[in-house]
Amino acid sequence: MDKTVPPGAAILLDFIRETEVGRSDRASYDVIYGHNQAKLPQPLTTMTYGEIVDAQKGWSKRFRSSAAGGYQFMRATLIDLAKQVTTISGTDVFTPDLQDRLAYKLLLRRGYAEFIVGKISLVQFAENLAKEWASFPVLAATKGGERKVRRGHSYYAGDGLNKALVKPEKVEAVLKYALEAARRPHEPVDEPEARPVPKPKAKPVRKSGRFWTWLLTAGGTIVTGLRELNLVALDWRVQIAILVVIVGFAVYAITSMPAVRGALGLK
Repeated sequence: MDKTVPPGAAILLDFIRETEVGRSDRASYDVIYGHNQAKLPQPLTTMTYGEIVDAQKGWSKRFRSSAAGGYQFMRATLIDLAKQVTTISGTDVFTPDLQDRLAYKLLLRRGYAEFIVGKISLVQFAENLAKEWASFPVLAATKGGERKVRRGHSYYAGDGLNKALVKPEKVEAVLKYALEAARRPHEPVDEPEARPVPKPKAKPVRKSGRFWTWLLTAGGTIVTGLRELNLVALDWRVQIAILVVIVGFAVYAITSMPAVRGALGLK
């Protein structure tokens, strides 16, 4: 089943496929009406959407129906779906996943979303399904496609071609099960935890070329300043002490003040 089909709908589509073609396995997607798929030059699931629609022109006369695939899509239905679902191209291969997505569109057309939220009854939704899939029975007497039909009959009973292939009690049970699955909270898919991005290590002060350039420049500027102020006449020990205090303050500013570190490229 295509992963984009919700759980409740997936249950229902598996049941529809099994009812329509008598099986729900991978081979069910290659079935055409009357199980005449062996008479085709290649399997349905290897043909393109456009090739199937073109081939269906002759199937109604040859096989009495153009129904194709696991959900027995009629030619008119495929043409209509191609108009509604603009992402479909005639070159798309008629894979099982594509058939699942198309059948889910049909479920939505027939009121699946309204059924899930309680806007239409189970009986009404079952009748809607019987209008789409002739093998499904109605669950209450109604005016069918050809005549008035009773519970358990195909909506198209009397057309000489279709009849219900499943008991109404089975349909009721599957619809209730699908409804329960659709309303059940689904566990979210666990997202992989994002790995923390390591912060770049601070470049040690001793490895910063900009720092040493600044320090030597500052030292030279200080010496020049002392000369300009005639402080060079001071005792050399005093000069060294003054220089040590200035350099110490500069180092303190660099190591403790982010703005200073940023200006010097020491992040």
